[in-house]
Amino acid sequence: MKKDYLNYFLVIGVGVVLAVGVFTKIIFHFDIDSDWFWFLAGCGLVAEAMIAYRKQKKFDKKYKIVER
Repeated sequence: MKKDYLNYFLVIGVGVVLAVGVFTKIIFHFDIDSDWFWFLAGCGLVAEAMIAYRKQKKFDKKYKIVER
């Protein structure tokens, strides 16, 4: 069960960094280039895709699909 949480740590971490970055940009008027936000969003998307791919492989090993 602990391993499942560790898989999502990167996705959650990227989300928190994005949220804090947007918050500081809006409230404190920091000038952060939007390319960094797109880079972080892409990293989060890649991490989420890797998690989904691993889960799908685990599912495919556990259950065999029988076509009619």
